[in-house]
Amino acid sequence: MLLYTSEIKKGICIKLNNDYYKVIYFLHVKPGKGSAFIRTKLKSITNNKIIEKTFSSGHKIEKIKILSKYFKFLYKENNLFNFMNLEDYNQINVEKKKINNYYFLKEGEKVIIKFNIKKNNEILCVEIPKTTILKVIETINVRKIDTINKYTKKAILETGVTIQVPLFINNNDLIKVNTENKYYLERIKKK
Repeated sequence: MLLYTSEIKKGICIKLNNDYYKVIYFLHVKPGKGSAFIRTKLKSITNNKIIEKTFSSGHKIEKIKILSKYFKFLYKENNLFNFMNLEDYNQINVEKKKINNYYFLKEGEKVIIKFNIKKNNEILCVEIPKTTILKVIETINVRKIDTINKYTKKAILETGVTIQVPLFINNNDLIKVNTENKYYLERIKKK
């Protein structure tokens, strides 16, 4: 469906330069001289990158319809990740390149898969949760006196990803991690 730039609203999805974007900000500008234009911030649905784009007034853009469904991550086989639909229990395989930060995915994790309705429900991307709790598999031990400093050390988590953690984190600790920027957030106390 084509729409004019004057119809741009926050939250709609558009196709631009062979990628799919969600409008996260827009501003209609009518300068004293010249023609009106629309200044936007667009977030890529496939890779989460944010771009700024200015459209001239009267420009046509392609609006797309996206369907989002909840799935559960089951297992990984080579470059394919297997997910189960939580409504009808059907399983689908998704290529690694369609999953941002796939290295934080653990079995049983609930994700959102986005489909392009117009293109035969083509899989656009898999959205993993913004935070997850993972177990520290391997990290170096540090003397108690060294934990006073604000230094960090490397830790390998249960999914195989390596991140920086505070010095007081030990093997087998559960930690909360921000999956978008690979940051340690907090240690989770075991019950």
